[in-house]
Amino acid sequence: MRIAQISPLYESVPPKLYGGTERVVSYLTEALIDEGHDVTLFASADSQTRAKLVSNVDQALRLNKMVSDPLAHHIVQMYEVMERIDEFDVLHFHTDYLHFPFTNFINTPVITTLHGRLDILDLQSVYSKFYKQNVVSISNNQRLPLPQANWRATVYHGLPHNLHRQGDGNGGYLAFLGRISVEKRVDRAIDIAKKSGFKLKIAAKIDKADQEYFETKIKKMFTEDHVEYVSEINENEKTDFLGNAKALLFPIDWPEPFGMVMIEAMACGTPVIAYGKGSVPEIIEDGKNGFIVNSIEEAVAAVKKIDSINRKTVRECFEERFSSSRMAKDYIAIYERLLTEKSTKKVLPMKGKYQTLKAVS
Repeated sequence: MRIAQISPLYESVPPKLYGGTERVVSYLTEALIDEGHDVTLFASADSQTRAKLVSNVDQALRLNKMVSDPLAHHIVQMYEVMERIDEFDVLHFHTDYLHFPFTNFINTPVITTLHGRLDILDLQSVYSKFYKQNVVSISNNQRLPLPQANWRATVYHGLPHNLHRQGDGNGGYLAFLGRISVEKRVDRAIDIAKKSGFKLKIAAKIDKADQEYFETKIKKMFTEDHVEYVSEINENEKTDFLGNAKALLFPIDWPEPFGMVMIEAMACGTPVIAYGKGSVPEIIEDGKNGFIVNSIEEAVAAVKKIDSINRKTVRECFEERFSSSRMAKDYIAIYERLLTEKSTKKVLPMKGKYQTLKAVS
């Protein structure tokens, strides 16, 4: 198949440091190529890929201090995709709903993976208006606020099998990885580690949007004796950071759509102690690859029995459920289903609009 992958332009593919959506796009793109497909990637020019790379910006927008209106560059990107539409069998967007007005009336199969939270009131009108757009959720929980959307499947994220290796967890610390933001609750992680008697290593990004939260609520907590802040880390550094940790703390306070850090920890054989919100019950099998908790006290108790989790079993859970190869195969099945549907339909203009009709033999 000739497949177009359309990534956001905020980060390169893959990102240099933090960046969940663009990282998933990278893993999927390379896995599709491994499966023998012809893939074109629409992304920033500083991306690294074996696919054909099409760029309308020289570097990721987050790194370009001259950019003040990211939407302008994404609109150009959407139009460039449309200009080349005849080159592809399937268009796979990762840009939320931005392309919907462009793709609502085309005959080329389109699928959109929704990567973010969907419990936002403003989204109701979008998915009610564009109810025919094919969308994929990254967890079953993610889709609950939008029952009217045209859900075609849930596809869990995946990582390359050899990206990380199993660690022994002998570093003597607990780990927190991700963003410093109110919904990620690093403050809970700090409290859990303190009450458990363990050091907490924090590898996290501080966005501009979260700077005030960090300065007023979190910064003073970073001075506690058991806390070590190691800033953002890259993909290679995650292997040792997570592999040496006794457990990853994931004490979220929001409907997490997926949570890449959970499967990154699992790839390192590191069990996850997570609050049971959003996707967590779909990723963590309580007592097998981690523990699901709902309070500081339960989390502390989970730390005390973390050695009951077999790290080899944690790694096996990753290999069985969260590899990029499995992710690619899931998406290929969706592409094939859309192409089959296309063969039984055609789109004709009618009074300035388009009407879907069954093909006549």
